[in-house]
Amino acid sequence: MSEPFDLVVIGGGINGAGIARDAAGRGLRVLLVEKDDLAQHTSSASTKLVHGGLRYLEHYEFRLVRESLQEREVLLRNAPHIIWPLRFVLPHHSGLRPSWLLRTGLFLYDHIGGRKLLPATRGVDLRKPPHASILKPTLEKGFEYSDCWVEDSRLVVLNAVDAKERGADIRTRTECTGLVREGDLWRATLRDADGETQVTACAVVNAAGPWVDAVLGRALPGERHANLRLVKGSHLIVPKLWEGEHCYIFQNGDGRICFAIPYERDFTLLGTTDEAFDGDPDQVAISDEEAAYICTSVNEYLATEVKPGDAVSSYSGVRPLYEDAAAKASEVTRDYVFEVDDKGGAPILSVFGGKITTFRRLAEHALEKLDPGGEAWTRDAPLPGGEMPVDGHARVVAACAWTGLPEPVLARLVRAYGVRIADIIGSESAPSDLGPEIAPGVFEAELAYLRDVEFARSGEDVLWRRSKLGLHLDEAGRSAIMRWMES
Repeated sequence: MSEPFDLVVIGGGINGAGIARDAAGRGLRVLLVEKDDLAQHTSSASTKLVHGGLRYLEHYEFRLVRESLQEREVLLRNAPHIIWPLRFVLPHHSGLRPSWLLRTGLFLYDHIGGRKLLPATRGVDLRKPPHASILKPTLEKGFEYSDCWVEDSRLVVLNAVDAKERGADIRTRTECTGLVREGDLWRATLRDADGETQVTACAVVNAAGPWVDAVLGRALPGERHANLRLVKGSHLIVPKLWEGEHCYIFQNGDGRICFAIPYERDFTLLGTTDEAFDGDPDQVAISDEEAAYICTSVNEYLATEVKPGDAVSSYSGVRPLYEDAAAKASEVTRDYVFEVDDKGGAPILSVFGGKITTFRRLAEHALEKLDPGGEAWTRDAPLPGGEMPVDGHARVVAACAWTGLPEPVLARLVRAYGVRIADIIGSESAPSDLGPEIAPGVFEAELAYLRDVEFARSGEDVLWRRSKLGLHLDEAGRSAIMRWMES
């Protein structure tokens, strides 16, 4: 058997990928295993926001909000190709939270996280354009504040790419089917398409998301593991409801909120829900009740009615939250909690909860718990392709005009790959051969890059996680990409 790994990370979502990257950058010998594709489950089913979580203030989770707001700016600086600022409009609803409470919450939101890069909150007259034609006329005033968008699944992939470039071994479609502690080492049994192998490691991180209790059950048999509260969140994607880049956040009568966000140029993203889930996390889909709930929520505010049948697509994910005995699914903490077991020798650290915004700090804290050596380093380290100014997207696109590719194609490529677009197109002095156009705006060189660098193995990996091309291409285009990836 080969030399033991310093750390085996189980789970290829944002927490696992972030921990693997941080550990590899500290010089540790790291293996990450994921039973499916990177970000195939919870980490690609978010509302796609890097945000403080405005509504968490009502639950007095000030530490979580503060850390999240601090991380919002760290991540924006380090990945400006896949993260960018948004402006949210919060209408005041006379039957819900009073105006003074909203103003107070937004004042805290502006100031407790040390905001530097994003504009502050301001009042908005909803009777004036553009909001007057979008919202119901009964809505007269509101507030506008800042948060950020993130390409969630790409955030996971780029962490994994960086981890690999720093020496980590990344194995997708590889399930950890057994964990046995043997003194100062763990023996892990791994299963992939070629069969079973075994590796040893000095420590294990269990970042398996909805399956974290199942992994604990393999590692520590005979003990009770019921630390998770599984909560399903679903979203609808409908044709674009308004022109412009501004977003809305709507208050619901049940105390929750619902977002309406411009999405992929041609669509609007609506969501999310909070519904207790006790099924198979591999089989999760939006219910009719959830779709109706989302539409009812936004129709309280929008001038044009939205119906479930308007949706061109939907997605759902299971949030693996820490069981804190909250009465409602929407009130369960979104903070992260660690459990470390080292009673029998080699440690296993399990991750419960967490949110995309705080993944980097979660990784730092996890490694502090394990204390494997090395210094924290990720705060000022751009993710692959992110070596560009926060507002540099248009400049990078303009610098690639020599290719002759249509501006929308270049804009999509820069949003995905940042300055690493050069790894696909080459440079003006040494252009790459893009190869045949497999689908409109999608060339063989990009698909080869996704396969060779970004761990894509199937057409679905490309169409729905490395990109959202699945929304834009017709059946012929999607099929062409599927065939190329299978060839």
